[in-house]
Amino acid sequence: MQLAPDQLAAHLARGLGSLYVLYGDEPLLMQEAADAIRQAARAQGYTERSVHTVSGASFDWSAVLAASGAMSLFADRQILELRMPGGKPGKDGGQALVQLSQSLQGQDATLGLVLLPALDKATRAAAWFTALQAGGVCLQIESIDRAGLPRWIAQRLALQGQRMAAGESGQQALTFFADRVEGNLLAAHQEIQKLALLYPAGELSLQQVESAVLNVARYDVFKLSEAVLAGQALRVQRMLDGLRAEGESQVLVHWALAEEIRNLKRVKDAIADGRPLPLALRENRVWGLKERLFERVLPHLPAGTLAHLLDAAHKVDGICKGLRHPDWPSDSWQALHRLAMQLCEPCAAGTRPLRGARPA
Repeated sequence: MQLAPDQLAAHLARGLGSLYVLYGDEPLLMQEAADAIRQAARAQGYTERSVHTVSGASFDWSAVLAASGAMSLFADRQILELRMPGGKPGKDGGQALVQLSQSLQGQDATLGLVLLPALDKATRAAAWFTALQAGGVCLQIESIDRAGLPRWIAQRLALQGQRMAAGESGQQALTFFADRVEGNLLAAHQEIQKLALLYPAGELSLQQVESAVLNVARYDVFKLSEAVLAGQALRVQRMLDGLRAEGESQVLVHWALAEEIRNLKRVKDAIADGRPLPLALRENRVWGLKERLFERVLPHLPAGTLAHLLDAAHKVDGICKGLRHPDWPSDSWQALHRLAMQLCEPCAAGTRPLRGARPA
């Protein structure tokens, strides 16, 4: 059974299942979901908890299976928590997880809680995960993207009795807050709690938020290309400055930008050869938000522009590796900025609103 994270509270209020599987790479949201399950379990008499962490190929799966059927001497019920930071149980582990799912069905002495990282499509199709999904409740814990961050902040403030001022100043405060904490949800949570300590319940002004919220943003190089494709020039500038300050490799930043240019050109060439856009996108492994971004920007990127961008990416590759090129900055970060803006400008030409992408 697949359950959305925002449905968890209502589900737990109706009663506990025998097995829960959480998977995702957002530590705060994973922790909160797991805590909610543990709290509900303790309220139902699951007073003991055993924790097993899969550390490698030598992990003893028999201990997990034994624990799933063991009765405590001091309590009727226990939580069996299995943590798999690698997300790959191996052959023996896969078989053990199928057995675990089966052994937990029809008995309430043990509640299983399996914690996994984000899983790709192939892993979610594996027999062991399918067995867990069939025998338990699965929650995919996704990160909060930049477009959804202001709403998430507002919801968290509401839980502690606070809200932003109405109107434009309130939107500016939420945007400011989101810019300061992008990519760092744990720190965002701490900044929200800090506002509760500094100010009473009620309305918060833009000045109060600006004076209290620290710049704790952490930028992901792979999110940079999404910002470029969305035409968000100001955000792209902040991300490049942040990545440089964090010591990110210029080569990796260049690869992220160049890969999007190559993908755009491959899809454009495929369309020119008569392939439908959806098929061309699938063949080049373009999915999700990037699929919608590609659909938006491709009409604004002629083949000649993409050829120019590909040539520019080749020149910047050399600059990042210490080679100079006429008419380009010798500093690799300045060259990366120019390359990003050369792609960002035509991408910004599309004005159709796009779900999941925030205007700069």
